[in-house]
Amino acid sequence: MMYVAHDWKDYKLLDTGDGDKLEQWGDVLLRRPDPQIIWPLKNETEQWKKVHGHYTRSSAGGGQWDMKKPIPERWTVSYDKLKFHIKPTNFKHTGLFPEQAVNWRWMMDKISGAGRPIKVLNLFAYTGGATVASAYAGADVVHVDAAKGMVQWAKENLQLSGLQDRPVRFITDDVFKFVQREQRRGNKYDAIIMDPPSYGRGPGGEMWKLETSLYPFLESCMEIMSDNPLFMLINSYTTGISPTVLSNMLTMTVSQKYGGKISSGEIGLPIAASGLTLPCGILGRWEA
Repeated sequence: MMYVAHDWKDYKLLDTGDGDKLEQWGDVLLRRPDPQIIWPLKNETEQWKKVHGHYTRSSAGGGQWDMKKPIPERWTVSYDKLKFHIKPTNFKHTGLFPEQAVNWRWMMDKISGAGRPIKVLNLFAYTGGATVASAYAGADVVHVDAAKGMVQWAKENLQLSGLQDRPVRFITDDVFKFVQREQRRGNKYDAIIMDPPSYGRGPGGEMWKLETSLYPFLESCMEIMSDNPLFMLINSYTTGISPTVLSNMLTMTVSQKYGGKISSGEIGLPIAASGLTLPCGILGRWEA
């Protein structure tokens, strides 16, 4: 199953080829590398030559932006009623993964249709796309990320969307330790969202490797789910992991306890020039 984020107005994936994608973020054109794009660029149109910024990889690792035209330090894009700050970072990212709109739409529908108060825990929460979407839909949200700068960015996104008065707690902390503390406190959540990295290191030097850490972490999260949970969502950008792996893990944990329904698949973006879809990551969803 391929879930495609096709209802953007402020973002467009214009074209792809030769390892790069050409994107429109509001009024700004950016050219960035993407490991999935292993096909040639058939026609380098004028648009490719009009980019504001081009991120190129270095042979020594990492890379850098070559800004061809002046752009604001950061600017805003909207998805439906949600608003986000966009800013090119040193690691080629912009602070937002537009393909995640398929998940924002899904969680907003689940939360607003629940007919009861919903408490959401967003783990590895980055700049808070899912936090803003959940708050907009009426949930109480706890947003946890270990990076202070990302938590601040998420706060600003919430404010930008006019949702600063919603019940959202922002926590800068190691995600695993936070979940363990929530177990001890007896706190429970109706929905858990996670976007775990491939590799990571906790503040005390704890190693995270998705292949060995995800399943025990899922088991840990089971301890803080409410008696009547609404959903669990796992996103992954780890190369080589199949959506079926996420489906299997959810079947062995959440589904075994609560029944419900599982779906999994790829998430992607429509390519305007070719009509093809660019695969971006995978998801696994459990819903009551």
